[in-house]
Amino acid sequence: MRPDGPPLTTATASLRQYRGEYAAHGHAHAQLLLGLHGLLELELEGRSACVDATSAVLIPAGLQHAYVAQRPARVLVLDVPADAVPGEMRRLVRPPLPASLHTLDAEALLATLALQGRRLPRRPIDLAALDAAIDAALHERWSTARLARLAHLSPQRFHARFVELTGLAPAAYVRQRRLDAAQRLLQRGATLQAAAVRSGYASASALAYALKRDRGLGARSLR
Repeated sequence: MRPDGPPLTTATASLRQYRGEYAAHGHAHAQLLLGLHGLLELELEGRSACVDATSAVLIPAGLQHAYVAQRPARVLVLDVPADAVPGEMRRLVRPPLPASLHTLDAEALLATLALQGRRLPRRPIDLAALDAAIDAALHERWSTARLARLAHLSPQRFHARFVELTGLAPAAYVRQRRLDAAQRLLQRGATLQAAAVRSGYASASALAYALKRDRGLGARSLR
């Protein structure tokens, strides 16, 4: 944990924008991250979380945390005395915010956040059901939004939860299932063109390229 200077005695608020990756670090004070726009993904000593415009995350003092934002993410950050909040990471429903954040009273917002109150509910993702839907229509376009609708989640929340569950972004996961299916077809004697059509690739050359790029395999080696 890096030093932060004198301990905080009162909550302070600041508007911040994140983009890219931020190395793991810690603070002598706690932080509350309230999402305003975009998606900020966090890694907190082996646990994954995310902040979007509907959620907030409490990071207790001393907890090492790293960030990544694939696109710009705006976040309201409350720096809070360590003893003013619970000493465990929590994901919360973000409370309504005043129209003008530049005149925000950090202490008043901390009081209204009610940390002992509404934790963010976690809707389970039925991975088996998603797998069945993808496999039944590998030739169709599987966007994050389409997958999110099947899971009854917003695209942003689905993306973060899916990465937490599988370790892969939704697009990468779909690509892996297409390649798995193509490999099985080739091993059973299908032509490269037939395997491409059935597994969702535009052409035999596109499938051959994907196999080489992602798995280091030549199509002939699978027959």
